[in-house]
Amino acid sequence: MPTVALSPEWGIEASEGLKATLAAHLDTADEVVLAAGEAGRVHSASIQVLAAFVRTRRQAGHATRIAPCAAAVRDAAVSLGLASELGLA
Repeated sequence: MPTVALSPEWGIEASEGLKATLAAHLDTADEVVLAAGEAGRVHSASIQVLAAFVRTRRQAGHATRIAPCAAAVRDAAVSLGLASELGLA
């Protein structure tokens, strides 16, 4: 089970970097754990990238978990209605 340490930067300018980091693990068959415990300022674009990654993996039958999860990530997911889809509800 690979653990992917995500950057603490989750602003809109970081969404492309997040996408590239996640893309490398899109087809990993094992559960992927995303360590997002250091995230600070979170932009909706980054949460949408994260949601697309989790959704695509789920559709392929691959598990993804976010742990640890910074409060800023959880709060942004809740405000965008994506907490359940991301397993944060």
